[in-house]
Parts: sequence; C-alpha cells; structure tokens
Amino acid sequence: MITLRISATLLFFGAVNLITACGGSGHNANENLTSDTMPTSKTSSVLQQKYGNADGKEITQYTLKNAGGMEVKLINYGGTITNIMVPDSSGNFGDVVLGFDSMDGYLKKENPYFGCITGRYANRIAKGKFSIDGKSYQLPINNNGNTLHGGINGFNRKFWDAELLPGDSSIKFSYLSKDGEEGFPGNCKVEVKYSLSQNNELKIEYTATTDKPTAVNITNHSYFNLSAGKDSTILGHEIFINADKYVAVDNELIPTSELLPVKGTSMDFTVPATIGSDIAKVAGGYDHTYVLNKKSTTEPELAVTVLDPNSGRYMELFTTEPGVQFYSGNFLDGSLTGKNGMKYVKNGGLALEAQHFPDSPNQPSFPNTILRPGETFNQATIYKFSVKK
Repeated sequence: MITLRISATLLFFGAVNLITACGGSGHNANENLTSDTMPTSKTSSVLQQKYGNADGKEITQYTLKNAGGMEVKLINYGGTITNIMVPDSSGNFGDVVLGFDSMDGYLKKENPYFGCITGRYANRIAKGKFSIDGKSYQLPINNNGNTLHGGINGFNRKFWDAELLPGDSSIKFSYLSKDGEEGFPGNCKVEVKYSLSQNNELKIEYTATTDKPTAVNITNHSYFNLSAGKDSTILGHEIFINADKYVAVDNELIPTSELLPVKGTSMDFTVPATIGSDIAKVAGGYDHTYVLNKKSTTEPELAVTVLDPNSGRYMELFTTEPGVQFYSGNFLDGSLTGKNGMKYVKNGGLALEAQHFPDSPNQPSFPNTILRPGETFNQATIYKFSVKK
C-alpha cells in the first residue's frame, strides 16, 4: 500500500474520563456535569456537554484537559477547536485562539474558518478546475473566481462523528465525504484524531482513503493570538519559519509555479523577527505557503515557532507536511464580534496551516496531492505550548 503524507495537528493526552453534561449552548464545560462515565485517570479528563444545535442536529463540545491544567475544547461541527487555554510566564491561563462564545457565531456565513478542519482541499484551486487521468472536474467557486478550502460547504460546515478513545486523552472525528460532494470525485473517508499530552502538546493526525482518484489536502485553520486577547493584534509576536523558499502567487493568491528564495526579502523568517516589522512591504499581508526545510516526509519536524514577548507564551509547530501557510489575519476588519465581546481587527490573529501547496492538482512540479484507491493520506502536526521568560 502506498502512503500519501500530509500533516495533522497532534494532541497528546493521558487517560480519558468521559463526563456527560446537560448544559445548554454556550455553557461552561464544567457546569451541570454527571459522572456516569468511564473513569481512567485522576490527572486528565475529557468532558462533554451540549453546545447548541445546527440544522436540527445537536452539537457537542468536548473538553480535553491535562494534569497541568491546559485545556482544548472542540465541537463536532467542522471538527472545530473553539478554545485552547495555556499559561503565561506568570502561570495565568488564557485562551490563545480566536472564535466565538456560542454555536451561533460558528454558523455565521462570515465565520472566517475559525478553528475548523478545512477540506477536501485546503487552500486554493485555480478557477475551481482540475483534471485527473484526463477527466476534468469543476468545483464550486467561492473566492475571487477560485475554490477555497473545499468549496461552499467544505469540511468546516459538516457534522463529524465523534469517538472518545479509551486509554488515551484523545478524540477522533470521522466523516464520509461522498462521491461528487462539492464536485470532488470518490467516496472519501476521513478521520481526524486530536490528542493532548502531559507536556502541553496538541497533536492532530489526519487519515483519508478513497474509492476513486481524488484531490486531498486537509489541515486545521485555528487563528492564534498568544496574548490571549490582551493585545488586539499579533504584529508584536516574534516568528521563526524553517523555510528558505516560499510559493510565489499572483494577485488572486494562485501559485505562479515559482518557488522563490526568502533571503533578503520581507518573507524571510529564518531568523526570528516580529510579524509587524516588514508586513507593510508585503502586498495584502502574509498569506503564503512556505516550503519547509525538511529531512523526513513521515516524522513531524520543527517548522515554526511563535513567541509573544509580553506574556512569554511560546508555541512550536512540528509537521510531516512539505509546507505551512502563514496567514496574518489580513481580512479581519473589526466587523466580527468574538469571545467576550472582542472585535477582531485586522491582524488580530495568525493561522499556521500545515499542508501541501495550493493548486497542486494544476501544478505538476508541486508535491503530489492526488489520492488513489489503495493509498492512505496521512498527516501529522503538533502544536507545543510553553513559556519563555
């Protein structure tokens, strides 16, 4: 069997307790809980509670928590990460991802993919067209004449089956993307496993199989602000990207097929620098795929680090993927009201989407993103949180 590699965000977590709640939409995950579940550990747990409804279906929020107090909350709508609580250098916990206080926000048309799984093909496909073995496919157009993040109703707007995994602090989301969904060929079975470790690592592991050749590129689209809302933008965050090249794009963010060197340009983060230092020199801001310096296609390697100097929160990203999309929240404009009534302004958060390159089905020189029957798509990405004083 051939294995097609693509990255996923890893969450290590100790043993699992399932605790069922009857709280309503937007309730705290610790309210109204009962304990008729499967106890496995005194140091870590998985809680679940009703979060709301969408299209007549009940949405559940799951809370993963380790012995150190780190929490990751997810919902089975879009496989979405709604909250990540980690400490600063003084031990104060804060939520470092953008999102909404209730289900209503995630259902909004204006929701800019906060925290969700994106697919069947993350990023852009030019004019929504591609061919496999001489057969052409047309996808829905939803972004300047192109297809973005799987189309109008991509994985971000799907209901995922959830399974708590005993013996591991993990949850697995599963979804069957049927043949023809959003124009993609093949019945594509997708599984995404989130795990939380005792040393504050969040791991996402993706797998996919298909019964017809199809294009696959799946990632998570969380927006991070390591200040936990104390700073309205991420322009003061310091970032390192382990990449000597990036994918050149046109004014619609479609690849030109060139891989350009970062050295001596405003795209260079091979030495840590603040995001705001050169962003004015980048038309529209950062929204580019970096070609990672990698030795392995099967083991997660360090790709990116981000530091918020004020809080001391430090995040490292490890991935099996050949690229990472660095997006500096350029299209946030203050019109969205997020958690605790906060207005998300331009550059209010940054996304680091470990993935293959955009428009790869139309770019023969790029790493392959065509998944065939008998092959398995695999992707693993780890977000590790710590502090620097």
